[in-house]
Amino acid sequence: MNPRPRPCLKSITPTPDRPRPAAPAKPRTSVGEPEGVARQGVPTALRPDPRTGDGRYPIAWLTISAPRGATPTATSRCLCGWDRSAVGQRRVLALIDAHTAHRDTCPLRTPQEGRAAA
Repeated sequence: MNPRPRPCLKSITPTPDRPRPAAPAKPRTSVGEPEGVARQGVPTALRPDPRTGDGRYPIAWLTISAPRGATPTATSRCLCGWDRSAVGQRRVLALIDAHTAHRDTCPLRTPQEGRAAA
């Protein structure tokens, strides 16, 4: 017995032998509003941003994880390069104190120019 030939499962699209010319652009309308633009402006676009801050931004983070029945962990990070971590209750409590003390000595919170002038 001869095996039956397999049917072709893919149809191959013929490729053109030369590029097609580009379609001309639609003519622009010179009267009226452009399409897709709202007829009435959005009122919030004219008002100042209500979420503008007061100039403060976070520079130090203290992350504490103390799940019930597990060992507590903590991480203290600051943009000045301060990066400490602790595991265990005594060390986490000591890291909390060190993080609080770092707030007074951080060069980003206390500019050095003010100290020299005082």
